[in-house]
Amino acid sequence: VQLVESGGGLVQPGGSLRLSCAASGFTDNYYAIGWFRQAPGKEREGVSWIKASDGSTSYAESVKGRFTVSRDSATHTVYLQMNRLQPEDTAVYFCAADIRTSNWFRPDLTTQYYDYWGQGTQVTVFS
Repeated sequence: VQLVESGGGLVQPGGSLRLSCAASGFTDNYYAIGWFRQAPGKEREGVSWIKASDGSTSYAESVKGRFTVSRDSATHTVYLQMNRLQPEDTAVYFCAADIRTSNWFRPDLTTQYYDYWGQGTQVTVFS
């Protein structure tokens, strides 16, 4: 499994960015893609997840209403649309894959079930 993020950059407060996570190597759709972020000196935190089979999603409270996760099933690409960005959103953003043996699971925003990670993309929100 390979995950490659793109789309990070510099943006002013109130601006928007869209991150992409190009995923490959899956043999079925028993997986979820999670977005995580890590700011300097802080622990990695979960931002959002989307389940491949049914497109169900979840968000951290800190981004709810501002960020939207979506997927393109044909290309196995997951997007994170980030609106109304604030300086506290500055971090390296990672996508990760939680792969299971059946569809009977509910993803979460902790890192323990995510075994595959991308290299990360920097998002900087500055005044």
